[in-house]
Amino acid sequence: MKKNALLLLASLALGCCLPNPAPAQQSGKRPDKSPATPVIVPDSTQELLAQLRNMPNIEVGKGITFRPKNNWFELTLRFRMQNLLALSFDDRFSLTKTDARVKRLRLRFDGYVYTPKLVYSIQLGFTGYDAEPLPNGNMNIVRDAIIYYVPSPKWNIGFGQTKVKANRARINSSSALQFVDRSIVNGEFNLDRDFGLFGEYNLDRTEGFDLAFKGSVTLGEGRNWGSTDNGGLAYTGRLELYPLGHFSAKGDVIEGDFAGEKRPKILLAGAYAYNHKASRLSGQRGNTMPDNATRNIGSYFVDFILKYRGFAFYTDFMGRTCVDPRFGAGNSDFVYTGCGLNVQTSYLFDKKWEIALRNSTLFPEREIHPLTGYKRRNQSTLGITRYIIGHSLKVQADFSYHFYDRVAHAAGKLPDDGWEFRFQVELGL
Repeated sequence: MKKNALLLLASLALGCCLPNPAPAQQSGKRPDKSPATPVIVPDSTQELLAQLRNMPNIEVGKGITFRPKNNWFELTLRFRMQNLLALSFDDRFSLTKTDARVKRLRLRFDGYVYTPKLVYSIQLGFTGYDAEPLPNGNMNIVRDAIIYYVPSPKWNIGFGQTKVKANRARINSSSALQFVDRSIVNGEFNLDRDFGLFGEYNLDRTEGFDLAFKGSVTLGEGRNWGSTDNGGLAYTGRLELYPLGHFSAKGDVIEGDFAGEKRPKILLAGAYAYNHKASRLSGQRGNTMPDNATRNIGSYFVDFILKYRGFAFYTDFMGRTCVDPRFGAGNSDFVYTGCGLNVQTSYLFDKKWEIALRNSTLFPEREIHPLTGYKRRNQSTLGITRYIIGHSLKVQADFSYHFYDRVAHAAGKLPDDGWEFRFQVELGL
């Protein structure tokens, strides 16, 4: 219940409890026009009203917000969970695997301290999926811990740990997806999170053409890594173009046209990241390279979004480069080089039901085919979502088919081609 509603209820309750002035006597004389004696509200009632005014704002999807009278700080508390059931089948529809768990359980704190220009964001993850152990043994519960200086809507600068702004699918929160999870292309090439210095600049135009630039200089080893002695850093830059103006209600970071754009809106974006002397196989992710080796890894990303009257279309193209992705004969470790293409489209009916289609394909470079075991990997998905309170309370189901274009004499055994059904309930406050 919002604070204004509480104040209204309290006022009505107080009005019912306070005595009314006595009515004028029916004496035939004109009523006295002198001002009525003011009703004195007890001190306890004033204290109650003051307490109600200072109560937190509570709204589903927007968290619980605390703000004292002096406005020296603000704290918004949010949590969300995703409960998942996934069933895998072979080509003959025989059940091969069952996965039932709390996939994501997260607690988030946002707000400002001292001045609204000093903003912070903290996010913690508590499931095995969120807090998988790092190769160096460090704890991995902290997902975001960053403080921003925001002098104006046009630019900001931050220091700490958060998402590297590279590809659209990863920038989107996992709470704002139109499928149960992101694509296999994003799963292979995304940069996830890192620790360092982050900055953003945008023209901040209310109408017409706009652009934004996002960049970062980070450690290059991913979240919660700690110290490194390889002398390398990661450098990332992303340019976003809005030729027809900004999306409504942050539609560029929320999948599906939930705002129902009345005019076509487009985002065209590109990003490049250079991880100098990376010590993990996927740059900011993956196992450590054998024998304390390092590699220079480049990652590139191109995104396109179109939304109009409930219809949404996305294209994500991304890839990774490395001059020497292998580590000698007989070693099964490698840097996954190559590219991937993801295409998805959807239509939202009355902001309640949404049907979405997605096709995702990975194309590893020829040099690593013997190690990946395939020339091409494909996943096609049909998704259905029932929105109850937007993305904050929704029920999702999707059905996928996985296919591998296999190579002979592969180093490892690949999963069989087959089907997958996933069902998920998301609740967020």
